Amino acid sequence: MNSRHSLAAAIAAALIFAAPAQARVTRIVIDETVSPAFCKGNSCGSWGGAGQYEQIAGRAFGELDPADPLNRLIQDIQLVRDPDGKVRYVATFVITRPVDMSKASGLLWHEVPNRGRPVLISTQEREFGDIGLATAWQGDNAGMSPTLGTAVRATMTAGGNHWLQLPIAKNADGSPVTGPVFARIINRGGAGAQPLIVQTNPVPYMPASLDTTKATLVSRDHETLDGKVKGETAIDAADWKFCGGGTYDEPVALTRLPVQICLKGGFNAAKLYQVVYTAKDPYPLGIGFAAWRDLGAFFKYAKQDDAGTPNPLAGRITHSIARGRSQSGNYLRGWLHLGFNQEENKQGSTARRVHDGMWPVIAGRRIALNFRWAQPDGVLELYQAGSEGPQWWQPWPDRARNLPARSIQDRCMATKTCPKIIEHFGAAEIWALKLGPEWVGTDPKEDIPMPDNVRRYYIASSTHGGGRGGFNASLAEFHKTAKPVDCPGNNWGNAVLPANPLSHDEPWRAITVHFRDWVMKDVAPPPSRYPTISAGQLVAPNKAAMGFPTLPGLRATAPEAELINPLLDYDWGPRFDPNDAAGIPDNAPPKIKQVLKMLVPKVNADGNEVGGIPVVLLEAPLGTYLGWNITAGGARPFHAGQLCNYAGGMIPFARTKTEREANKDPRPSLEERYGDHAGFVAAVRKATETAKASGFLLDKDATALIKAAEASDVLK
Repeated sequence: MNSRHSLAAAIAAALIFAAPAQARVTRIVIDETVSPAFCKGNSCGSWGGAGQYEQIAGRAFGELDPADPLNRLIQDIQLVRDPDGKVRYVATFVITRPVDMSKASGLLWHEVPNRGRPVLISTQEREFGDIGLATAWQGDNAGMSPTLGTAVRATMTAGGNHWLQLPIAKNADGSPVTGPVFARIINRGGAGAQPLIVQTNPVPYMPASLDTTKATLVSRDHETLDGKVKGETAIDAADWKFCGGGTYDEPVALTRLPVQICLKGGFNAAKLYQVVYTAKDPYPLGIGFAAWRDLGAFFKYAKQDDAGTPNPLAGRITHSIARGRSQSGNYLRGWLHLGFNQEENKQGSTARRVHDGMWPVIAGRRIALNFRWAQPDGVLELYQAGSEGPQWWQPWPDRARNLPARSIQDRCMATKTCPKIIEHFGAAEIWALKLGPEWVGTDPKEDIPMPDNVRRYYIASSTHGGGRGGFNASLAEFHKTAKPVDCPGNNWGNAVLPANPLSHDEPWRAITVHFRDWVMKDVAPPPSRYPTISAGQLVAPNKAAMGFPTLPGLRATAPEAELINPLLDYDWGPRFDPNDAAGIPDNAPPKIKQVLKMLVPKVNADGNEVGGIPVVLLEAPLGTYLGWNITAGGARPFHAGQLCNYAGGMIPFARTKTEREANKDPRPSLEERYGDHAGFVAAVRKATETAKASGFLLDKDATALIKAAEASDVLK
């Protein structure tokens, strides 16, 4: 670090001790300290110059002022005030830090847990001496608690799931808040009760009444991704019950989540079931934005809590980066959009940024969190919120939905609290998770300009989060005994194509280095790299426009428009604000006003996408790698041959020319491409040089990839 940055770090450290704690974390409790951590038997891990690490787990008790402009926009916050007018919460945290804090780098990675699961900084970041902080944000997560809003335990452990304890909204007279909620049962059969779930967690709202005449249940034979329904049948109120398990004839009483449905005659796995009911007792889930903000600010800036308990990181943090993956990355985009990267400050001094950097990973929308009856576990299946309002970083008009020019950064630009941002994606986010409008808007005619504080990197042809890696995993022989790919999500069934092995690990590690240098040393990372309209790389989602070849294992017309999860313009009702995705949705499920046009990347002659960062397995390919996969069958919307949610697939190259000709495969075989094993290794070596020169592969990873290619079975 040069003298200028050393001086800046010293000044920042001095300010940490001089400034009072403004974030309203009033008390912290340390429940567990594991020191050293990461031990197996008598051996404990040690990382580079940082040495051994330890973990500190506990709970933070926070309070919010509902009148503060930074908190006032939280839905229903006025309905959960204590007698003194404040709103209180409890959130878990886990700190991962060097045992010897004199060896710490000063960089804090503030992680967003995905559905409450534990999350750690990587071994690479431990080698740098970085510090990890994971804190809770999701107050509806029944996986954490048998009754929502109440911790499953009174303490927090270093390896435990995170939880956020929230109050329940009540009307001014103390009566329950009620409203319409919908839920779905997909691909489930049998006589037993079936739970109402979103992904793997229960729909978090109990019915206000168990009287089924006040609710509706329908079955559907088929749905398309754009909301066309076939074979909808209303089920008589006398033929089903709310229950806690059992069967229609012998139901278990419903006393806690998950809400279940008992159906006369049982469920047909070939049908989809949708229930609409009046729910009660919503949580002000938007408090999760404020709690995550306040814990981040406390551990970065505060010396101690109100009772004098020391902050375990006091004076040690010079820079910080917020990071979330998938659902958690969507959370960060929503968190920044609503202005939560500004520290709550009640003394009128200049607002401080909570985090200097923000890294939303494989996340192309904003979390559906800050409205009544939100279901933040959703992944944009039919009728789920998350793509409302601006998804882009610079003000841009939403012409198709007739909304004004706005952006995710509007609030932080107004207060000069915007962080440096890096985002990276794969193809699955385009095909299944509605990423495209972030690049080109809702009327995709031109590229949306990128602001200077944002970098975007696209890992072409890759699945959600990347695959297992390795070269053998691309070979046809590998997949003959492989387990069928599971379509992720709400019980969607299996896929047709083998799993896409294209890894994100190597680009991730290179981006980590760039991000650290950008935040800590102001060294700019590589320019953004992703497909654009101006370069002729974004086209309609059909075979002809993409230039997709006719391949064995696919129907002649694949891919076509039905393989993309389209952006739907929903009508949530008059009390819902589509710009902020806030308010009260009165339409359950929402009406579909229009299906918006989507674009996808073009492909080369092999069927692999163009326009992304250089990745070795794409530069020296062994097959066609896809961000989409195809269903083997099922009900919603998955009759055979439709989109398998956000699973990626692949189609290996033939080994020889004779084999590919017999299969009518237009793609050159492995032998035609590389000649022999040595030729393939040479191609991998060349690909590593290309990726390194562009800044997306570290020397250490390049060496490992070459060794893996030498050890592989390719053309042996």
